[in-house]
Amino acid sequence: MQQSPVPPEPPIYRRIADGLREAILSGDLRDGDRLPGENALMAQYGIARATARQALSVLINEGLAVPKRGSGVYVRQFRPIRRHGSRRLSHDQWGQGQAIWDSDTRGRPYTVDDVNIDREVAEDAVARVLNSAEVWVRRRRYSVDGRPVQLSVSHFPATLVENTAITQHDTGPGGVYARLGDLGHAPARFSEEVRARMPHPHETVQLDLPAGTPVIVIGRIAYTSTGLPVEVNEMILDAASYVLQYDFDS
Repeated sequence: MQQSPVPPEPPIYRRIADGLREAILSGDLRDGDRLPGENALMAQYGIARATARQALSVLINEGLAVPKRGSGVYVRQFRPIRRHGSRRLSHDQWGQGQAIWDSDTRGRPYTVDDVNIDREVAEDAVARVLNSAEVWVRRRRYSVDGRPVQLSVSHFPATLVENTAITQHDTGPGGVYARLGDLGHAPARFSEEVRARMPHPHETVQLDLPAGTPVIVIGRIAYTSTGLPVEVNEMILDAASYVLQYDFDS
């Protein structure tokens, strides 16, 4: 009886990367821990510097580690945020004065920084959706557990939200959707589209993304019960930090 051929053993750099990955996923190496450097791997395994560098590059490209210039390579293990598309946008959430992000983070600490609010001439695509030549734009960056995870840019018809809390840093309980409700234009339906791409340079900097990490782009339009569009929002998510959940009835 002919025996099946024995598969070739993986190259040494791959075996080293596999061992380090197992240590990360098992919790032996935790978020922020420094991985063995090139010199340490060379001494431990009797390998060339290029091979040690190749092993570490595997983990960097997988998003499990991040290099810090002049310091070393560190574990970047982050418990993903579960973004439940319908639950977070439910009227039961923002209508009761809760922030949408409370649904995403479920008690994990988060912050909103780099907040910029301006009245601007609307880009053509936004102007067509909102039927408004000028818009109020809210730009934010969100961080969870001290790590940047999302950039968000929201557009609102200028005449609709002029002189309201939507144009202020603090929008109050329930956020912008609750304030739209106060104006008699509460969102009743949302449309989202999702795609993935590699980040632009400024997104890499703002989200502190390791090399090779893609982003998820979510475009959302909010409509009132009469079908009036009241917000156009584009969100840029660190793909390594998120799980997107959507529930559907058959």
